[in-house]
Amino acid sequence: MHYDELFIAGTWRKPGTDAHIEVVSPHTETTVARVVAAGPADVDLAVQEARTAFDEGPWPRTDPAERIDTIRRLAKIYGERRAEMAELITAEIGAPISFAQRAQVGLPAMMMNAFCDLAQSYPWQENRAGRYGPDIAIRREPVGVVGAIVPWNMPQFLVVTKLIPALLAGCTVVVKPAPESPLNALLLAQIIAEAGLPPGVVSVLPGGGAVGESLVRHRGVDKVSFTGSTAAGRSVATACAADLRRVSLELGGKSAAIVLDDADPDAVAAGIRSASLSNSGQICNALTRILVPASRAAEFTDALAAEVQALVVGDPTDPATQTGPLVSRRQQQRVSGYIDQGIRAGARVVTGGAGMPAGLEKGWYVRPTVFDQADNAMSIAREEIFGPVLTVIAYADTDDAIAIANDSEYGLAGAVWTADDERGLDVAAAIRTGTFGVNRGYTMDPFAPFGGVKASGYGRELGREGIDGYTDTKSIAVA
Repeated sequence: MHYDELFIAGTWRKPGTDAHIEVVSPHTETTVARVVAAGPADVDLAVQEARTAFDEGPWPRTDPAERIDTIRRLAKIYGERRAEMAELITAEIGAPISFAQRAQVGLPAMMMNAFCDLAQSYPWQENRAGRYGPDIAIRREPVGVVGAIVPWNMPQFLVVTKLIPALLAGCTVVVKPAPESPLNALLLAQIIAEAGLPPGVVSVLPGGGAVGESLVRHRGVDKVSFTGSTAAGRSVATACAADLRRVSLELGGKSAAIVLDDADPDAVAAGIRSASLSNSGQICNALTRILVPASRAAEFTDALAAEVQALVVGDPTDPATQTGPLVSRRQQQRVSGYIDQGIRAGARVVTGGAGMPAGLEKGWYVRPTVFDQADNAMSIAREEIFGPVLTVIAYADTDDAIAIANDSEYGLAGAVWTADDERGLDVAAAIRTGTFGVNRGYTMDPFAPFGGVKASGYGRELGREGIDGYTDTKSIAVA
């Protein structure tokens, strides 16, 4: 499979560089595709075209209803190619095909229409009574040219949360997918071309850090929407601040699952497995710190270990597989390093540990691992591992659990398990995160805002707030 053109301003063009990206299967460790990589000159061209399309073209001036119709057409075409999209994602990042079909592609297909539903009732213009007499017209207008930078772990889900609200708002968009996962982005470009958006409205530029930096620093970009690591997010924020350009950041997490003493161990274990280990644990809002009451710690830990031991690990193209490989050798080595750190720090491996899963001789796999006898000062409890590694921490009482959960630089997600919903809601109110679940991991609902606090970033995606982020508010008073 070979791609020798970039999707710039709605057409396929030769790149301004001869660089290529080798896409390697995390399962077989063999090359599955070769894709041209964008360079700074391609970023400059894409932004210039987006700038012209925004300043002079029809898209920002189109009635919102017409933009909605265009996105619904795009969603229909997208739905017809879901199977192809899921297979590409499995090939390039190793996501189990069942997860790719359901979450990596199925959810984005649904979200496109959900965003259109939101846009139909969105207050693009409203009148408000003024204090000094005349009514005030409040208009919500597109923010301009958007640079959308997405990581490899949930590539379609994350690009849709940026691209579709921005388009519905009337913005033009330059998308920068991660070098680990360009194939699904290029297929999305084909779908966009078929949907018939005006020239200049969307570009898709696969590439590495230099491409992202060129996009972030480009004076023609009005807003950057970035999802990625906290370290990279700090650099993005600094670059945008220098030019007073808008930015939203969805960054890392080290979310806690608080298990109260009245919870059912089997229900907790099943819920945490789903909320923590999907996509091989490579999800920003995964619940990776498991806080259990000291009085029942062994009971909850044993139930969780049994769930993790039952995971089917292996070939991601097999529908029976629940846990696939990590995205790269570098990520495999990084996660393995954290497992070693946990052992050296004195945490006990309950299940999993160092080495390859049984029956696998190649591929970038790690064994799904549960630690206990850990404390919140250990690196395995404080740092985002981004792999199938869970750390169980015992607490004395509910106040202690809340204190441990909040003792983190991150604030993206969290959850509580309890037989009493009111107790759960009280705990939810006490935890400083952007999202939270009671008796479930947090599910990213297209009608509810998603985002973090503290080092997990700022700004919100999804919900009405997801459209708000791509608009400027203008007040008009008429005498």
